[in-house]
Amino acid sequence: MSMNGAVDQRRDHSPANAAVVPAEAPRVRLNPSMEHKPDNYDDLPLEFCPVLFSCLERYLLPSMLTAPRDTKVDHMREILLSYSPEAERIKKLSYLTPAFFLQPLHKELYGMHATNFFVSSFLKAIHENTEESFRSIMSEPVPGIFVFEMLQPEFCRLLLEEVEHFEKWVHDKGFIIMHPNLMSKYGVVLDDFGLETMLDKLMCDFVRPISKVFFSDVGGSTLDSHHGFVVEYGIDKDVNLGFHVDDAEVTLNICLGKQFSGGELFFRGVRITINGPSRYIKQFNVSVNQRDEEIFDYSQVPGQAILHHGRHRHGARATTDGNRINLVLWCRSSVFRELKKYQKDFPSWCGECKREKKARQQISISATKQELLKDGEPLT
Repeated sequence: MSMNGAVDQRRDHSPANAAVVPAEAPRVRLNPSMEHKPDNYDDLPLEFCPVLFSCLERYLLPSMLTAPRDTKVDHMREILLSYSPEAERIKKLSYLTPAFFLQPLHKELYGMHATNFFVSSFLKAIHENTEESFRSIMSEPVPGIFVFEMLQPEFCRLLLEEVEHFEKWVHDKGFIIMHPNLMSKYGVVLDDFGLETMLDKLMCDFVRPISKVFFSDVGGSTLDSHHGFVVEYGIDKDVNLGFHVDDAEVTLNICLGKQFSGGELFFRGVRITINGPSRYIKQFNVSVNQRDEEIFDYSQVPGQAILHHGRHRHGARATTDGNRINLVLWCRSSVFRELKKYQKDFPSWCGECKREKKARQQISISATKQELLKDGEPLT
């Protein structure tokens, strides 16, 4: 039967007075309403960028423009999801659902309010944006590790309360959430409850300018994605953290509090490959394959940041009393990772590679000298 025949047959069986089903009513207008001032959505935990909601709002139908903000958010979210790829839509409907329905405890955390978040010395250095200004607020106890005051105590307190609020809500609702990483069982991924936009601004506007100066050899100027999380340590939680490297080009680690003893970080040099990213190093004896100049132990202070290469081998000693909570931001560069696929020479940032390259050069020079001596040519 032809296609036309099938259509004709369906028409013959239809009631003569059947109503014609209209096309779906439009949910947006073709041209934006430029005179309309959209709401600000920075304070909401959204799975899409808040700016996208503000832009889309101008395209809403007149009847929707005057609706309450929450109603507009629901409407626009439904529109955005309908245009998302299937896999992305499933992810946003399931994995990120807790972030959408959770009511924030401290809404001010969900936008970037630099003067309320950071200490003045850090903001001044960022504003000047020079190597001299950065070094004026930092110490570099060993090459490639930078320590500086960063967060205000009030911000640390608010973020700790927000994490506790989220964890309680997850427990009450019976949700199962991801662990912060493969090695930590206690803590939360901050993007899970809407802090992705704030953390992205933290990386782009504050971490990347510093990384451009001090970590240019590992894509510090092209950091474009992050994994942000909070980890918790204590007698009834994770006690310590094994020797490992991070799945990041640059890592920002900030102690938020609370009262605790122990928990020192220890660093043992940068390496190019160690049993995969963010994995335990098989040699649990950290004295293996290390140099004296690479040894650094760091006692954590609330509000103080430590910035280091993601491949800098490190771990955390046992928290012997109280509870210690850290904010960690793994910053990544897709450009650097793509270029690294084609790298054939020794990377300049790997301490062991530098030594191996120097050793090979010395062997080559010695071999050349020996050949010249055999040939009777004078050495100069």
